Amino acid sequence: MSVPSPNPGLSLHSKRWNGLRHILEREGPFCKDDFTASPDNLDFLQTKSKVLIIGAGGLGCELLKDLALMGFGNLHVIDMDTIELSNLNRQFLFRRTDIGSSKAECAARFINGRVPTCRVTPHFKKIQDFDDSFYQQFHLIVCGLDSIVARRWINGMLLSMLRYEDDGTIDVSSIVPMIDGGTEGFKGNARVILPGFTACIECTLDLFPPQVNYPLCTIANTPRLPEHCVEYVKLIQWDKENPFSVPLDGDDPQHIGWIYERAVERANEFNITGITYRLVQGVIKHIIPAVASTNAVIAAACAMEVFKLATSCYDSMSNYLNFNDLDGIYTYTYEPEKSESCLACSNKPQLLPIEDPNTTTLDDVIKSLCDSPRFQLKSPALTTVMKDGKQRTLYMSTVKSIEEATRKNLTQSLGELGLQDGQQLTVTDPTSPSAMTLQLKYQANEVEMN
Repeated sequence: MSVPSPNPGLSLHSKRWNGLRHILEREGPFCKDDFTASPDNLDFLQTKSKVLIIGAGGLGCELLKDLALMGFGNLHVIDMDTIELSNLNRQFLFRRTDIGSSKAECAARFINGRVPTCRVTPHFKKIQDFDDSFYQQFHLIVCGLDSIVARRWINGMLLSMLRYEDDGTIDVSSIVPMIDGGTEGFKGNARVILPGFTACIECTLDLFPPQVNYPLCTIANTPRLPEHCVEYVKLIQWDKENPFSVPLDGDDPQHIGWIYERAVERANEFNITGITYRLVQGVIKHIIPAVASTNAVIAAACAMEVFKLATSCYDSMSNYLNFNDLDGIYTYTYEPEKSESCLACSNKPQLLPIEDPNTTTLDDVIKSLCDSPRFQLKSPALTTVMKDGKQRTLYMSTVKSIEEATRKNLTQSLGELGLQDGQQLTVTDPTSPSAMTLQLKYQANEVEMN
């Protein structure tokens, strides 16, 4: 008579992983050179590998499920959001009783209860709340984000963690690969990023869809849609009333609540219906409705790449997958090139062309950094070192006292500010954990020389 196992999950252990053993314990024609068929490969997945999942929404729930069922035993998940009723149609790890609770904590609890061989550690925080020592502990990071800013930030963090040898080559032990997935309705993409080697998020920033903008004259004078009311409050009333004395944060429930109330008031004034809390969130954060089947496909592609990188059983994707099932099913894989002028991974100051320093104001420079497809910054702060060797803050909007002290610089030309051709500006922005260096290049000087 057999004695039952004290852990019912482990009693199925030998059978549950037979499919993985066929891959990890046998040689094959497509294995990488550094792959050695061995039972140790499965043991590594279950006991030694450490994978971080960023986001516990539509993609994140699928990723957690896929990786747990693929044998990964130590997963961490970060998400700063709480569960809403509208999440339940596709974020299947949550139930109605979870509404209002942390997505990361509920997702971890569900997986831990269903897959005994996997332990998920939740982090109910922002990714910006952790430093490089936190991210260095992981073998791989996989992203299921709905924010371009967050993607750019984690991309910059992984690049900042790279160490270099004396000859300038990258210490491969400092590389933490990132697998990034994204969905937009019936479209999606998955990509593999090896920091320092492959094209990074910044290299291909123009691949992200342009954000919808409404004409300001329509928003201010003749609003016709509920979105117009929300944009009016966001662009005009927020700056005018400055309710919380800080920049608008689309992830802050208080900020969203304030905008919702003012948008309802404006909608009533123009007899417009349809203002909802969810709509306000969508407009402020540029949220596009998700499709559960697209999330499943992209998460599966990302999980497969995590598995291949963790085990070396097969070459990873090289390195960008495009998926579309709007009319039939279409997929295409290609390898984007690294950009020599990439702000994040080129490791050199980037030139900032200026037509005429005597007519270009500091405000013009800041607007170009925000509006240019190359930069797409959100709230840049600029500092520089002047001729006398002293550091000078040109403008910073995030600290009220500094913003008030430097506001007068916005209307001054670069010449009036004493900024010379070739002078370097240090720029910090919420899109990156580290500062970037831009070098002024006055084109007027070249014209005069010619």
